[in-house]
Amino acid sequence: MKNALSLFLLFSALSAQAQLPDHVYNEDIHGVKLFKYGDIYSYPVIKLNGGDQLELHFDDMGGGVKNYYYSYQLCNADWTPSLLQSFDYIRGFQSTRITTYRNSSLVNTRYMHYQAVIPDRSSTPIRSGNYLLKVFLNNDTSQLLFTKRFLVVESKVAVAAQMLSPFNVQLTRTDQRVHVAVSTVNSQINVMSPQDLKLVVLQNNIWPSAAIVNRPTIYRGNYYEYNDDATTFPAGREWRWVDLRSVRLMSDRVQKIIDTSKQVDVYVKPDGERRGQIYVYYRDLNGVYTIENSDGNNPFWQSEYSYVHFTFVPPARQAYPGKDIYLFGELTNYAMDDASRMVFNQDKGVYEGTLFLKQGYYNYSYVSVDAKDKTPGRFSFASTEGDFNTTENNYTVLVYYRAFGARADELIGFAQLNSIVLR
Repeated sequence: MKNALSLFLLFSALSAQAQLPDHVYNEDIHGVKLFKYGDIYSYPVIKLNGGDQLELHFDDMGGGVKNYYYSYQLCNADWTPSLLQSFDYIRGFQSTRITTYRNSSLVNTRYMHYQAVIPDRSSTPIRSGNYLLKVFLNNDTSQLLFTKRFLVVESKVAVAAQMLSPFNVQLTRTDQRVHVAVSTVNSQINVMSPQDLKLVVLQNNIWPSAAIVNRPTIYRGNYYEYNDDATTFPAGREWRWVDLRSVRLMSDRVQKIIDTSKQVDVYVKPDGERRGQIYVYYRDLNGVYTIENSDGNNPFWQSEYSYVHFTFVPPARQAYPGKDIYLFGELTNYAMDDASRMVFNQDKGVYEGTLFLKQGYYNYSYVSVDAKDKTPGRFSFASTEGDFNTTENNYTVLVYYRAFGARADELIGFAQLNSIVLR
C-alpha cells in the first residue's frame, strides 16, 4: 500500500510538471517568438557551453507592467519531462526576471512588449537535450503564460545525412526520405545497446510530424545506419504566403484592409485547392513567420495587430466529406485546434478562419485531418496542397543518447540538410 501511494504521488508530480510545448496559456499573450540572437529566420538551437544566445519576444495585451519570469524544463526526446531536478541541469538561479519591456507606440493596439536574451549568465543549462522555456507571472510557476521549445546540443557523434527517394515506389513522386548514418568512433559515450541511441528527424522543424526511430536498420561496431521508410515524409509543396509588413499599403495577397481606428481587419485573397496545379518552385520560409514592419517603424513595439481573415474555396464549393480543414504553420504553432480550424460557410461554399496577427511576413498552408482521427500529427497536405517530391524542404536530424540507468536523454548529434538535392 505504501509503495502504491509513492507511485501515485510520483506520477501526480510528473503530470503536474508536464506542459504542452509551444503553447500559449494566457489569452492576453500574442506574438511569441524565440530564435537565435540576431537571426529572425532561425530555429532556437544552441551549443552546450558554446556562448550561443537566443532572443525571446512577446506582447502582453493586458496592460501595465508585470513581473514576468522564465525558467527551463529539461525534457526527453519525446518532450516528456525528464526525471531530473532543475538544479541537475540549470547552473545558477532557477528562474530569471524579464527586465526589458516597452509600451507599444504609433499603433492603435495597446500592448506591452517584453524581450529577453537567453540564456542569462546567471541561469544557464548545463546538460544537452530538449528544453521547454516556460514564462510565468510573479515567479509563480502555477501562473504559466506560455512555453517554447529550444534545443541544447553537445556534439559527441558524427552524423551524416542525405536525401534519397523512398523505397516504396508508390511514394517516389510524393515523398522524400532522409538517410542517416551515425558514427560513435572517438566519442566519449559507451553504447551498450543500439536502443541507447534514438533518432529524430524533423521536416521544416515541425514536431507534430516528427519521425522518431528507436532502432537502427543496420549496426556494426561503432556504426549505426537508419535506412528505411521510417524517415520518409510527404513532401507537400511550397508554402503560401501573405505579406502583412504594412497596414497602409496592400500587398499582392491582400484583398482589402479596413482600418476603423479601433481595429484593423485584413482580408486575404481567397485560396483554392492546389493539388491539381503544376508544381512551381519559389523561395519561401518553410512555414515560419517573421515580425517585420515596412512602414518605417520598429517591428517589435511599433507594429500593429490585425484581425486577418482567411478563405479557402474547396472544389465545387462543397465541404470535404469526413475531414476538417486547418490553417497550418508557425502562425498557429502547427496545432490542429479550435483556433486554427477553418469553419465551412454553407451559404458561400467556402471555409473561413480568422487569426489575430502582428505585422510581419507569414507562411501558411491548409491541411486536412480525418474528423474521426484526433491522433496528433495525423494531418495531410494531399487534398488541399498536393505532395510533390521536388518540393524544397529543410530537414533536421537529431541523435539522442541515454546511458544505462540515466534519467534523461542527451542530445549528442545534430545535422541539417535540404531536399533541393533531389531536384
